[in-house]
Amino acid sequence: MVPEPQTRISERALVVWRISGAISSLFSGVVGGGIVTLGVLFDWPIWIIAGVIVLVLIYSYLNIFFIPKLRWKRWRYEVREQEIELERGVFIIKRTLIPMVRVQHVDTQQGPLLRKYRLSTVMISTAATVHEIPALDMEEAEELRQSISRLARVADEDV
Repeated sequence: MVPEPQTRISERALVVWRISGAISSLFSGVVGGGIVTLGVLFDWPIWIIAGVIVLVLIYSYLNIFFIPKLRWKRWRYEVREQEIELERGVFIIKRTLIPMVRVQHVDTQQGPLLRKYRLSTVMISTAATVHEIPALDMEEAEELRQSISRLARVADEDV
């Protein structure tokens, strides 16, 4: 049996995911505030107003604190000579094997938040789909990109 992947992504991913969660929660707070305002203006029952407030608070807590921590704990990957294995998920754990012979190209990607925290996402393209390894240190992401590219060329030559 193939062992589970052991390599983790950067712990700074937590900060980036929490900031993203806070931005998302800000939007839900604006919508919730609008609903509460309508409730006050049109004299809705207090339980509707309280329910909206509680839902926004729960959504914000989950998005900022709970889910990023679980997501980081679950994200693992392993690059082997013949395959790349990814393991991720919060409530449903998904394991993916990508054969090296299927890898077409490998990219790194950074948004403004990732750049600020010196992180990159590695994008692995096959004919069917694109797989991501998110939030790696920039140096580690570049080394991984080069390594996967080299292994994919070797695997392609062996076929």
